[in-house]
Amino acid sequence: MTEADEPGWEVDPDDEWGVAVIATVGRQLKLRREAVGMRAAKFAEAIGYSEDLIYKVEGGKRIPRREYLDKADDALNADGLIAAMWEDVKKVRYPKKVRELGKLEANAVEIGVYECNIIAGLLQTPEHARVLIGAAQPPYSPDDVDRMVAARLARQSVFERDPAPSIHFVLEEAPLRRQVGGTMAWRQQLEHVLEVGRFNNVTLQVMPTDTDAHPGLDGRIELLKFPDGTAVGRADGLFNGRPITDPKQLRILELQYGTIRAQALPPRESLTFIEKLLGET
Repeated sequence: MTEADEPGWEVDPDDEWGVAVIATVGRQLKLRREAVGMRAAKFAEAIGYSEDLIYKVEGGKRIPRREYLDKADDALNADGLIAAMWEDVKKVRYPKKVRELGKLEANAVEIGVYECNIIAGLLQTPEHARVLIGAAQPPYSPDDVDRMVAARLARQSVFERDPAPSIHFVLEEAPLRRQVGGTMAWRQQLEHVLEVGRFNNVTLQVMPTDTDAHPGLDGRIELLKFPDGTAVGRADGLFNGRPITDPKQLRILELQYGTIRAQALPPRESLTFIEKLLGET
């Protein structure tokens, strides 16, 4: 496999904005290369990439890495104009669904998350996120792992908003006990969960493994509410896992999420529970 075929840098044909941005960048690169009279093969040699990749980038089929743009800028004597394209490219570098989720979270006044198999992405440390993403099979390329970790961490800017949204988390006990990445990384992750759980705008609850059956056993739930009174939600076990906005369907989702919160440990007891886990190491 060459860098031209590496997964994670292809353009998603369903991402209209991404397609337009990468097509424009590719066109500008080609125009600049031709303006200085450099053939694609010579350009590929100058920047250290394959000729196949050059054609794919210029044809809007591949997303260029930052180092690709930096090297192209030097090779074509563009005085920073090509390197500056990264500001546009990085906005569409993350997967469309992650960008869309980030936009929704950035506008929500209330966010509710139930997570059953992992610690919620909004609560993950960089090390924890990297290990989880790196465990995928077939494995992602190192660059793709970097991209996905960066995308996940970028969503955490929601905690820096002013005014801050009200955020509720319910986490299952099992993921909190799974020492992902080793003891030190696991301790750092638990410490981070405790830190965020103590924010004034955050409510954190733990669902003990010895609790009765509850509606979250079918999978993850996320519910977001916006300033205009609208909402969007998604649950692995409802409505084929699709995002929903219909008020009747949202009421069902809210009922399930409310039941989960009622069965979980109260916030103060939940923080004490996590502190106890830390003390057991």
